[in-house]
Formats: sequence, C-alpha cells, structure tokens
Amino acid sequence: GLDLRSAASQARARLGYMSQKFSLYGQLSVQQNLEFFSQAYGLHQGRRRERIAWAVAQFGLQDFLAHNSADLPLGYKQRLALACALMHEPEILFLDEPTSGIDPLARREFWARINQLAAQGVTVLVTTHFMEEAEYCDRLLIMREGDILAAGTPAEIKQRSRMGGAEPVATMEDAFIRLVEAGGGQSG
Repeated sequence: GLDLRSAASQARARLGYMSQKFSLYGQLSVQQNLEFFSQAYGLHQGRRRERIAWAVAQFGLQDFLAHNSADLPLGYKQRLALACALMHEPEILFLDEPTSGIDPLARREFWARINQLAAQGVTVLVTTHFMEEAEYCDRLLIMREGDILAAGTPAEIKQRSRMGGAEPVATMEDAFIRLVEAGGGQSG
C-alpha cells in the first residue's frame, strides 16, 4: 500500500528480511548486533530494551550475548538473523533459504517459528530448494530458470503434476520433478 519512490522508509519499516548467507556483522557480538538492528529499525530506548529482551529469550541467545556473531554455530547464527529481522515486528517477512545448512532439529524449530509468525498474522515469503519444506506453506510458486511452472496450494500442485493420467504423487519433490520434466505449464 505504499509507493516505494515516495515512502521507502515507511515501506521498509513494514518489512523484515533474512538472507540465506549470514549477513549480520560478524565482528560484533550478539548483543551489539541486536542493539544495532533495533536502532536501525528506529526503536527507541524503552522499546529497544523490550525487543532485545524478547529476542534473547525467544531465540535462546542468553549464553551467547558476548560472543562475536561470526563465531556462533550455524543454527545460532540463523536464530540471531531471524531475531534481527523480527526486531521491529514487521508485517511482511522475507526469508531466503532460511534453513540452508542447518541440522534437522534446528530446521524443525525454525519452521515452528515461521508457522507461529504466520498464525499471528505476519505474511511470510520463503524461498527454498527443499520441497519437503515447501509443503509447510499455504501457497507455493514453483519456478525453474525464471519460469513459473505451477502456483497454488501444495495439494493443487500435486494434483496438477498428474498430467496425462499419471499416478498421484506422494511428495512435493515428486510433483516438482514431474513438472520440471514436463517443461512446466502455468497454473492459477
């Protein structure tokens, strides 16, 4: 609802972003990163302290506050990156390959957090190469080399992959493979 040419800062205040590659300040401590991002998002003293306390408790960062973020295990780097992206309580959250490289338990925890955010009304847009993760989403857009192969709910996409009377597929990965092999076909 905002024109980015005239209201970029207002739009930015509504958006959160977490990149696939760890993009926080590795030479800063966890505490310093939290302080920096809360200030960058315009949170003032009382609100800043409140949101930092929330992030530390919510993401289990208490034992790492003095550690340089570059030295954290990957799962904790991801926690810190998500905490920073959520510091200002954005309405829309962009997650680029958020679970790339983390272990299955951390991946499950991460998706539980994402689903909790969505249940609270945050719009979450996720890019992923993990088709089993895509199944957690309400709606999917499957792309290959910039072309849209299918869009819809996971069930709709699985159904669309049954081209030419093919057997039903059990997984999103199977549906993806069929769609790619068939060369696509756009959806609604």
